[in-house]
Amino acid sequence: MTARFAALCLAVALAAPLAGPDARAQAQAPAPGAAAVEPDKAPPEKKADRGRSIDFLFEALKAAPDAETAKLVESRIWALWLASGSDTADLLMSRVKEAAEQKDTDLAIKLLDAILVLKPDYAEAWNRRATMYFTKKDYGHALADIAQVLAREPRHFGALTGLGMILQEMGEDKRALEAFRRALELDPHLEKIPEFVKALTDKVEGRAI
Repeated sequence: MTARFAALCLAVALAAPLAGPDARAQAQAPAPGAAAVEPDKAPPEKKADRGRSIDFLFEALKAAPDAETAKLVESRIWALWLASGSDTADLLMSRVKEAAEQKDTDLAIKLLDAILVLKPDYAEAWNRRATMYFTKKDYGHALADIAQVLAREPRHFGALTGLGMILQEMGEDKRALEAFRRALELDPHLEKIPEFVKALTDKVEGRAI
């Protein structure tokens, strides 16, 4: 990748406006008494356009010259992951955020259950539920949900980071190291993960002589 191409990627990626689901839910929520849009009648997502946007942002992420710039690109990737394509799911996800902030993990999981009934291919809902299960130290359910995330979005560095943390908690250091390394390949600017990789590399592979 040339320096000129990298700069172009960053300029376009950082200039593109991108609204998250919380904003969309508030702006597009139906007025009281209005008829709700049925899920099967909702406008179809433009998956090809979304895929191209994600691909472009991942290129920009690798081209980021520093952590501050990388965070801006990361925020746009997360915004695309959060956008479900369903106003109802986006609204429910905003309530998941509120429940998590209030440490009501059980409510958050119930809301995520409802979202996944509505949008079973919504990778970020699987990821958020995995996080809630991790909070409860329910590693079995968390791992199952992470598998669902990665089946839909193999580049989800958040899910890979979570996978590494769970495997490390379970004493699966070699597999945890693999997960952390994969996350860093996708996002070289992840905080703290290089430290985890170094510590686990020393533990699993031994220190270089």
